[in-house]
Amino acid sequence: MNYAASAQSEITAKLPGWRATALFALLLAGLAGLFGRGVYLQGIHDDFLQEKGNARYSRVIEVSAHRGNISDRNGEPLAVSTPVESVWASPQDVEAGTRQVKKLAQILGMKIEDVKSRLSDTSRDFVYLKRLLPPEQTERVVNLHLPGVSLQREYRRYYPAGEEDAQTLGFTGQDDVGQEGMEFALQKQLAGNPGSQRVIKDNHGYIVEDAGSLHPPKPGSDIVLSLDGNLQHIAYRELESAVRLHRAKSGAVVVLDARSGEVLALANYPSFNPNNHSDTSSKAMRNRAVTNEFEPGSTLKPFTIATAIETGKVTPSTIINTEHGVYELGNRKIHDAEPESMLTVAQVIQKSSNIGAAKIALSMKPETMWQGLSDSGFGAPTGSNFPGEAPGKLRDPKTWRPIEQATMAYGHGVSVNLLQLARGYTIFADNGELKPVSLLKLDAPPVGTKVFSAHTAHEVRDMLEMVVLPGGTAPLAQIAGYRVAGKTGTAHKLENGRYVNHYIASFVGFAPVSNPRLVVAIMINDPGGANYYGGEVAAPVFSRVMGASLHALNVPNDAPLDNVIAPPANIVKEEV
Repeated sequence: MNYAASAQSEITAKLPGWRATALFALLLAGLAGLFGRGVYLQGIHDDFLQEKGNARYSRVIEVSAHRGNISDRNGEPLAVSTPVESVWASPQDVEAGTRQVKKLAQILGMKIEDVKSRLSDTSRDFVYLKRLLPPEQTERVVNLHLPGVSLQREYRRYYPAGEEDAQTLGFTGQDDVGQEGMEFALQKQLAGNPGSQRVIKDNHGYIVEDAGSLHPPKPGSDIVLSLDGNLQHIAYRELESAVRLHRAKSGAVVVLDARSGEVLALANYPSFNPNNHSDTSSKAMRNRAVTNEFEPGSTLKPFTIATAIETGKVTPSTIINTEHGVYELGNRKIHDAEPESMLTVAQVIQKSSNIGAAKIALSMKPETMWQGLSDSGFGAPTGSNFPGEAPGKLRDPKTWRPIEQATMAYGHGVSVNLLQLARGYTIFADNGELKPVSLLKLDAPPVGTKVFSAHTAHEVRDMLEMVVLPGGTAPLAQIAGYRVAGKTGTAHKLENGRYVNHYIASFVGFAPVSNPRLVVAIMINDPGGANYYGGEVAAPVFSRVMGASLHALNVPNDAPLDNVIAPPANIVKEEV
């Protein structure tokens, strides 16, 4: 026997025979386990493999719903959604280091590092690279033919009127969700419900669209606002002109339908471009006519006097001793800019006498006066449902001191928003009824709330018409061919709890007096020129807005076309 054979024989002799049997049994058990696992996955629990297989070529993506359009009362579009494309990627199918990815970053205007960062998580099936692309960028992305990169249809909001109604409409964010204004307030109605779609990816990572719709999107509802685009344009144009002319900080205009309370125009200046608002401050986005409070000044006097007439304390012809322009009340003095010894109640309104209004207020119990102001809508929201509406301030009458009651009579110590003030004047325009306001178009005029009798409302209406005639504080509010009624207001601004020598100039009125159709309220914040009285700054804006609006609505004249009487050289001013 040779040496090799002897060694092999010795090794064989040392190995026990059961080792081979055990090894064979282990191999057989392993094969049986694999077979059993295969049977389980293929025949019993095959959904796991189906899921893994589908994940390699199929996925479900969300399909955006078309946001409802917003239009004005005449059907003119105010906010529309236009289809645009967004770029998304499947990170596991994109080679982040390729030259094409660098080109993609250049097309999208992104840093290559940002693109690579978004593509770094390969466990994700879907990641946005850039949203809402303009058409020229979309075409360049398509021409890249980059595997794993595809487009998804979304919608971008567009506002045809731009700055004119920006604060009222608001805008949507990147996800087409309302962020401000009516877009925010009506989000549920406008949004709709997104759908879903199955897309298929080939072995090169390209996406095959329209592989099957699982759930179609449900578009949002279209909304018709009460706004009239023509009147909105007029209001914004005249407001911008006035703010610039008087070097004011800002201003606002409200135009109401005197019969229905519908808001026909709601303009603010300065404004912003809702189509490109990325650099706009939150302050510029505020709808000052609704969210900002201010002391109304003498525009509140008609409500004080209406309450006194309604309760029988005075009549329009009652004589009030106006103390030659200075009235001492305790250790305080109340002044009139135009000193008079005696004035009728009607003249108190015409000449805007603070002393006359204060004495009339003090003839009533605080609770009576408070009730008149509260019933007129002050100290509570208007019901417009505009986001962030300021309720104003009307303190509990139990806390009033005599001097406070006196100054409240002419709008000090009370705060309002401009929409509240305009709404209050519907009382005098519509036979003593306070109209609910609406930013949505109504099918029929709503029933108002009775505040004063029709007799009282008409008596105050006659007084307010005297205001715009020579001898009143607002002859600059006259309109050729129409009778006008209204009231001026001039008030110091409050800053850090103290009155400062900056002013709010305002005017609220309605026309035609014989059958009121519109109520227009003007507020000019902090005019920077020599003129700051409501009769000089706000009344002319009222005249232009109201006149152009009445013509736009084809409202018949109720006065001769030569009815405008030239104002005197020195217009009657009100004490601030």
